[in-house]
Amino acid sequence: MTDWGMYKPLLTALVMPPVPFLVLILVGARLILPRRGLGFLLVLAGVSGIWLTSCQAVAVLLQDHSLNPPHVLLAETQARLKSAGQAYAKQVAAARRNGRGDGGTPPAAIIVLGSGREALAAEYGKSDLSAHSVARLRYGVWLSRQTGLPLGFSGGVGWAQKSGSDDAPEAEVAARIAAEQFGLPLRWVESSSADTRANAAHTVAMLAEEGVREVVVVTQAFHMPRAQRDFEQAAQHMVTLHPQWPTVTVTPAPIVFWHKGERPELDWIPSIEGAFNVRLALKELLGLFMGA
Repeated sequence: MTDWGMYKPLLTALVMPPVPFLVLILVGARLILPRRGLGFLLVLAGVSGIWLTSCQAVAVLLQDHSLNPPHVLLAETQARLKSAGQAYAKQVAAARRNGRGDGGTPPAAIIVLGSGREALAAEYGKSDLSAHSVARLRYGVWLSRQTGLPLGFSGGVGWAQKSGSDDAPEAEVAARIAAEQFGLPLRWVESSSADTRANAAHTVAMLAEEGVREVVVVTQAFHMPRAQRDFEQAAQHMVTLHPQWPTVTVTPAPIVFWHKGERPELDWIPSIEGAFNVRLALKELLGLFMGA
């Protein structure tokens, strides 16, 4: 049976800028001689599209008005999580003093979502996380230490990496980095998912079976709306499948919001950063629209 997920990276790349606008320019150039007005209009549309989808200002507009991610984790929410973490720490300490195991189930889990890994980082001589994944893991480690709640990571081998020679799951790479570089071993390592929907399904099932009632999801702001939707849907589905398990509530903890620059007029000049961020935003909007 064909695994259609393998085609997702290719199909997504074909509908993302600048490909559609390059096609417009080529079609317009071909039509300039027989239909001059239409040809010039298509060329102009293509050039304008490439310009706008390479501007950081457009990325910020898409983030703020189309994706509309939740706010950063508020102080009162952090305080609530810290209180729960302190109570859990006392429970663990008491259990260890009395020789009764590890202290039971934590009230909440901090889960970092993967965003890709590099099969071989030459400077380390081994696999490494992508820049987005490292940023997420770093915040997850910080939040775990702030609250006292245990940390986990969800990420397998993405569809764009399935054909690679190194199929080391991203979560295993994250577990190594968390222990070696941050000094914080992960409690949960979910390594079988290939996309966000699978991240949510596998992680919620893992936590609900253990009795964890809350998941704090860590990912970039542009990715959070889709991640939150998928986790909430997974939690609802898990209640149907296993009504005896607790309902897992989802708390978003987004990081890295895009902002206007110190000179806003420069945000309307095409840049590599702008083009990259616009692609990220449009990919998320496409995923939300397609229900992927």
